[in-house]
Amino acid sequence: MAPERPPASRIRRGWPPSSKPIPSALARASHWALYALMLALPLTGWAMQGAAGLPVRVGGVVLPALVDADLARYGLLRELHAWLAYGLLALVLGHAGAALHHAWVRRDGVFEHMTLGRHRCD
Repeated sequence: MAPERPPASRIRRGWPPSSKPIPSALARASHWALYALMLALPLTGWAMQGAAGLPVRVGGVVLPALVDADLARYGLLRELHAWLAYGLLALVLGHAGAALHHAWVRRDGVFEHMTLGRHRCD
C-alpha cells in the first residue's frame, strides 16, 4: 500500500491519469469550482457584512470592512452570497454522488483512491 499523500499533493502532482477524458475534465473542473467557491463564499460574506455596516470578528480581532456601508450593495452581495452557497452545496452533493457512483456502481477503484490513500498513479 502506498503511503498517504497530504491534500496539498493534488495541486503539486495533479490528478491521477484517466482513460476517459470527459469524466476526468469534469472532475478537474468540479474540483477547481469547489476551491473557488470555498474562497469566494467567505470573501462575499465579509464584503456583505461591511456593506451592512456590521463588523466582522475573527478570533477576537475586528477585520476592516472590504466595502463601504451601502444598503443597495448589501442587497446585491447578499444575493450573490446566497447563490454561491447554493452552488457550493450542489457541488458537494454532486461530488458525494460521484464518489458513491464510483464505489457502488463502477467499482473502479476511484473511491478507494479518494478515501484510503491507494493511488493509481504511484
